[in-house]
Amino acid sequence: MTTAREIMSSGTECIGAEESVLDAARKLKDLGVGALPICGTDNRLKGMLTDRDIVVKVLGAGKDPATCKAGELAQGEAVTIGADDDADEIVRTMTSHKVRRLPVIDGHDLVGMVALADAARALPDPKTADLVEALSTD
Repeated sequence: MTTAREIMSSGTECIGAEESVLDAARKLKDLGVGALPICGTDNRLKGMLTDRDIVVKVLGAGKDPATCKAGELAQGEAVTIGADDDADEIVRTMTSHKVRRLPVIDGHDLVGMVALADAARALPDPKTADLVEALSTD
């Protein structure tokens, strides 16, 4: 069975917990992505930051993105997948947590990211439909 390591995008960049949300927004734009892992000074994953988080939790709440720290938006423990976990585990994790992106962890190190599209490409057609349906409904 296909593993997360085989389908992930490697070279995933973090935004530091102490960096500003404005810096995070620029990094999202420059990388052409919709989410970034938030990493602490210990290089451990602290959470995820999405473009939607910036709009709703910062701009919509009237906060200044230049002074608001990315780490302030980390909510509890990030949902992750192990590098050697198989596609079925990726589907279970995405479905149960209703997430479209999973940071891939090897030990304590962030080694990549699996997005919904990556998982869909790795799955047989019936499972792909189930995954997309599960993540598209509330």
